[in-house]
Amino acid sequence: MKNQQLMIIIYVILVVFSIMYATQPLQPLLAKEFDINMIQASQFTAVIMFSLAIAPIIYGYVLESICPKKMLFIASVILLVTNFILSYSNSYEMFLTIRVIESLVIPAIITSCMSILANSDKKNVKYNMAIYVAATVFGGMVGRVVSGFIATEFGWRAVFMSLSIALFFALFFIRKLSFEGDTNLTKAKLSDVVEILKDRRFVLIYSLMFTTFFVFAGLLNILPFRMKELIPNATESQIGLLYLGYGMGIVVSLLSKKIIKILKNESNTILVGALIFTLVNFSFFSDNMIFVFFMLFIFCIGMFTIHSVSTGIANSIKESQKSLTSGMYLTFYYIGGAVGSVVPAMFYQLVGWNFTIILFISVLILIYSLFFIYKDDF
Repeated sequence: MKNQQLMIIIYVILVVFSIMYATQPLQPLLAKEFDINMIQASQFTAVIMFSLAIAPIIYGYVLESICPKKMLFIASVILLVTNFILSYSNSYEMFLTIRVIESLVIPAIITSCMSILANSDKKNVKYNMAIYVAATVFGGMVGRVVSGFIATEFGWRAVFMSLSIALFFALFFIRKLSFEGDTNLTKAKLSDVVEILKDRRFVLIYSLMFTTFFVFAGLLNILPFRMKELIPNATESQIGLLYLGYGMGIVVSLLSKKIIKILKNESNTILVGALIFTLVNFSFFSDNMIFVFFMLFIFCIGMFTIHSVSTGIANSIKESQKSLTSGMYLTFYYIGGAVGSVVPAMFYQLVGWNFTIILFISVLILIYSLFFIYKDDF
């Protein structure tokens, strides 16, 4: 793949993932703006997660044999328009409706980018996908941190205007892409899905990532409200800085092979990541947000260690139907994120912060204990 094409895809991914997560540090501000509660504000992120969860299942039918460059351009135009409208939203219903529309086109953009990366330079697919993963992580971090800064300095509406401008430039770059192939997405058959789920290893690894991302997305989603509870005058910029630890995902993803080598095998690596991820949750009982800020770096190291290794396991268990097993992995992963974006907010609002952390620790101990019992299956 030419460097120019790779850079275009990276830029598009950075902007799209920034749009996905830009609302997270703004949730307390948006809750106040639209006079809504924590649970309603959490839905701005949850709808995106849910669409990403069902995308691997339905997109094989809806987007069969369509040129990814064309799909990428059209979806990006729609996202540009909707994101610009977001900056003029004056009600919760309007804002959520626009986010729902965005949630339908974002998977199309991501699918197109992955298809172009996978088919433009087949000799360097693994390298290109590693760059893609790093770009998604970096985009998620930048979207949260920068949106907090812009909201503090210029207001929350400026966040979506800025992202619309960034996406406008992306349209010019997309037109320069030379790839004209088809997506040829895999159609998920119910019989194939059932057959895969009969294998205990798939059920375990899918459940593992569902639970892990449930806790990860859940904590990151309610964290802005926790900071506002402890520090009422905290700015969106300060809230956004809490997400700097997310950048550890880039480091862990690039070093995952070396980590596996040091720890002997994939199962050991997952268990070490699980131990780190579970134990660091105890630190979130603290009222010291500076301490929590540093613990979030370790929190992200644990999560991305599990995620980077689990992805490889999910793709290696079965020699055939790798597209389907990978798609199902993403479905469970993002359903965990969607549920995690809503349910913990409900717990936090009803029973408080400490009981929500106890919920996180309890479900993690349960799923990681099951993985420990059956680790020899892998």
